[in-house]
Amino acid sequence: MGNKVKNIGLIGLGMVAGVAASFQFSAIAQKVTGTPLPLEELRQLSDVFGLIKTDYVETVDDKKLLTEAISGMVASLDPHSVYLDKKAFREMRETVAGKFVGIGVEVGLEDGYIKVVSPIEDTPAFKAGIKAGDLITRIDGTLIKGMSLDESVKKMRGEVHSKVSVTISRKDEDKPLVFNITREEIRVQSVKAKIIEPGYAWVRISQFQEPTVDDMAKKITALYQQDPHIKGLVLDLRNDPGGVVPGAIGVSAAFLPKDSVIVSTNGQLATSKETFYGRQEFYAPRAKSDPLAKLPAGLKDVPMVVLVNAGSASASEIVAGALQDYKRATVIGQQTFGKGSVQTLRQLTADTAVKLTTARYYTPKNRAIQARGITPDLLVDETAEGDGLNGLRVREADLQKHLGNDKEPEQANKRDVVEDEQRLSALSKKWKPVEFGSKDDFQLAQALNHFKGLPVQVSKADAKPANDVGETKPDTPTTPTTPTPLKPDTKAK
Repeated sequence: MGNKVKNIGLIGLGMVAGVAASFQFSAIAQKVTGTPLPLEELRQLSDVFGLIKTDYVETVDDKKLLTEAISGMVASLDPHSVYLDKKAFREMRETVAGKFVGIGVEVGLEDGYIKVVSPIEDTPAFKAGIKAGDLITRIDGTLIKGMSLDESVKKMRGEVHSKVSVTISRKDEDKPLVFNITREEIRVQSVKAKIIEPGYAWVRISQFQEPTVDDMAKKITALYQQDPHIKGLVLDLRNDPGGVVPGAIGVSAAFLPKDSVIVSTNGQLATSKETFYGRQEFYAPRAKSDPLAKLPAGLKDVPMVVLVNAGSASASEIVAGALQDYKRATVIGQQTFGKGSVQTLRQLTADTAVKLTTARYYTPKNRAIQARGITPDLLVDETAEGDGLNGLRVREADLQKHLGNDKEPEQANKRDVVEDEQRLSALSKKWKPVEFGSKDDFQLAQALNHFKGLPVQVSKADAKPANDVGETKPDTPTTPTTPTPLKPDTKAK
């Protein structure tokens, strides 16, 4: 059973047939793929390859041409299928494992510069004296104003023990500060947790990685040691882009009855037609012991709120959907991203792979989230003044070539992405990123109000069509109730 889990999410490894450089596709290749190869079209590809080699204005490397051909073929399928070259494959594995080589800072964008949200404890950046609130203005002498966040992060990453120069602008300092830092392997903690006020706990998952279930179990156990009488727990999945599916299964299982159905998948392959339960074999198949076995018993029925927004995607939506289906938690926030597809890594060589969409996933009540997302039980804006930058985020349904929802026709809710980008630029000075878990976190404050039976300031914007779980758009404050788990259909669909 453990082998099934390895084929799901971002950790599945396998072999697929490669394209021979000579384009001599034999019967062996047909046997590997299992379907007849379109030889006429492949001859055209070979002809184009030959034309480029003989007629193009400059000499083009064979490997580059073939790599780009593979990349284009995979990318044409949907936004989440991609060919991973050596560098991209290494970065993918680092992300899944929860580690990377860099200086150790959590960053965000502010006024065109990279703002340090927090240095990670015991990392090179932390030891060098970089502080939260610092603005990174140059990396290795290169001005980064206007550079994308991803590109800036890549510049700070590199090989172990290599050096990087980071220029900092710090409030109350007259001159820029220059730090020469040696990169080291950084291990990322995807789970944060704290008691936000007596009786109420906050657990944030920033990404689902291989260590996430174990990390969450340790932090929740520590919270209960700090406050044994927790009467409300907030699971914060805002801006969590997803990650490995076993992590989502384990997080859901921590709060649901034993052996509950968490998610099911369906695709062309027989191994893609599966139902996954809240059992160790699905969320920690290689662990010697169950990381959830020693969690406090009260965790199964403590009142819960799950916070989501447009940045909550994939594995985050699996968790939110499962807890919503069982009525185990009240989901608060804004419509989620809508990535209801599963990607599997198929390794091509020792250093390259294809990340391929192999299945759609479904909640315990057989809801398809693809291109739709999870509709919160209580729609609450990012701030008291409105939904801030969250309202302008691109969702799955806005992406070109996105996979459709197989359960129902898609809603006509696509936005003009170009127009949104212009509005986003205009509003970026007005709206500042919210620091999740802080005293200024409006949605978290509304979650606490919900626990306490106080008025919840719901969104004034019109709600999108509700998911088929019986909820409607809330227009009045609600009071918390003890959830009664339901028993959804347990058949794989």
